[in-house]
Amino acid sequence: MDWGKKNRLSKLFRADGKCFYLPIDHGYFLGPTRNLEKPQETIAPLVPYADALFVTRGVLRACVDPVGSLPIILRVSGGSSVLKDLSNEEITTSLEEVLRLNVSAVGASVFIGSDHEKQTVMNLAKLVNECSTYGIPVMAVTAVGKELEKRDARFLALAARMFAEIGADVVKTYWCEDFEKVVAGCPVPVVIAGGPKVETEKEVFDFVYDGIQRGASGLNLGRNVWQNPNPVPMMRALEAIIHYGATNMEANEMFEELKHAETAAAG
Repeated sequence: MDWGKKNRLSKLFRADGKCFYLPIDHGYFLGPTRNLEKPQETIAPLVPYADALFVTRGVLRACVDPVGSLPIILRVSGGSSVLKDLSNEEITTSLEEVLRLNVSAVGASVFIGSDHEKQTVMNLAKLVNECSTYGIPVMAVTAVGKELEKRDARFLALAARMFAEIGADVVKTYWCEDFEKVVAGCPVPVVIAGGPKVETEKEVFDFVYDGIQRGASGLNLGRNVWQNPNPVPMMRALEAIIHYGATNMEANEMFEELKHAETAAAG
């Protein structure tokens, strides 16, 4: 691996080999979703606890200060809104733009099992081909649309292995039962996607802790943080699981303590 690619990848993982990415790219298909209407205000208090931002070029330019920013993973796929078939994606951002923005990595969704499976797989292949020339790491995102509940370890392991075989450097995928089977079959780091918003904070801590124990290299989670009424306590508790060895129970206790302290400080 060339020096430049090693350098970029080193920025995406802490010394412990783990990572916590904060995705704020949801607007590319959802529009101004709740609590992300003004991305710069949403992320400002959360940045100290994240290792990288996953973001589109438009929001990067408009809402992220280029001076002293976190490492950037640039979302480079898109094409359809939530009103249409989300799997009908293409690459939206040129390699010249990627280099101009000086990002640490790029990310693209791949829809295994969809009508546009081949198209999105080839998007990933072309992206790997182009980025390899310039030492840009590629994160492949397992995209399932509204079919998440139907996706088990067998399906997610198939997708993750395909992405690694094509050349992805990191795979973002969903937690599932028997998650160790997904990790075992994927020779590159696997990070857990957040999925849809759940009912309780404890549910989030449970699946994140389980995934880390079963071999995940980290987390890429957005809505379950910035749509929470107490996003900073949520962010800090998740960071404690990923980087400081906290259990799901300890993270939940930490969240409750920070939440109460935040409420008391607000008067």
